[in-house]
Amino acid sequence: MPAEQTRGDPFEALGDPMRREILRLLSAGEKPVHEIAVALPVSRPAVSRHLRLLKDAGLVSERSEGTRRIYHLQTGGVRAVQEYLAGIWGDAAARFRMLAENTGRDEDEATFR
Repeated sequence: MPAEQTRGDPFEALGDPMRREILRLLSAGEKPVHEIAVALPVSRPAVSRHLRLLKDAGLVSERSEGTRRIYHLQTGGVRAVQEYLAGIWGDAAARFRMLAENTGRDEDEATFR
């Protein structure tokens, strides 16, 4: 996870479609809150709440630019989620491959005789 302490669960944060859309928007590059809010069908305060949850989960970070807050993806948090999912899918793929390899054609042919 990133150097800053996270309080939220990234998977809980990803459970909301609006927060996933915010992450999709930020995947194109950093954006101020106003620009994110314009692209979404919710109020600016709602966007700010979503961003706070994403920040608490370690998925986004912010920086100040004058009076504006600019948000961007937090690489460490996103990478941790990717690694977790890759581990799960990697294990599932290995189990599927083992099952497929252990299901021999001789058994299949015997059932058709």
